[in-house]
Amino acid sequence: MDFRAINSYAGALFGAGIWAMVTGITASIIFAPELPAKPGFVVAVAGAPKQDAAPAAAAKVEPIDVRLKTADVERGKKSFSKCSSCHTPEKDGGAKVGPNLWGVVGGPKAHMGGFKYSGGMADRGKAGEKWSFDDLDKFLADPKGFVAGTAMGFAGIKDGADRADVIAYLRSLSDSPVPLP
Repeated sequence: MDFRAINSYAGALFGAGIWAMVTGITASIIFAPELPAKPGFVVAVAGAPKQDAAPAAAAKVEPIDVRLKTADVERGKKSFSKCSSCHTPEKDGGAKVGPNLWGVVGGPKAHMGGFKYSGGMADRGKAGEKWSFDDLDKFLADPKGFVAGTAMGFAGIKDGADRADVIAYLRSLSDSPVPLP
């Protein structure tokens, strides 16, 4: 095979590619796709409620003061196992990825000296804010929503009873626990 034949085949291949590209661009201009507001599609399941039905009202979560009355420290200790990959609970424990949590309930925000807190948390600590039961509940539900720019890469504990259990456990991590509300 000589080079003229190879050039002819390569030219035909490149020409076909350019033609397909121009045709695709032209078609997307003429027939602009209408993208859905929410990607995906509904899968019909027998016995499932219709998508058009009004969404069920979100379960109302009682205030933390009420949930703490039935909170269990042992359940909180089990739930804290998710936190222990980043935090230590022991008195005088060192920091891991996150700070040590001994004495955090009722203690100052950004309490651990030498730990590099995110800007938002450090500002709260400098302002003299303390960790109340309510603030801990909000923070554990949505860390990034409660402290903008927090470095804590945890999605939060969505169940209110689980949060109350963890807060009860955190309260027990102190020489003199803060009185319950």
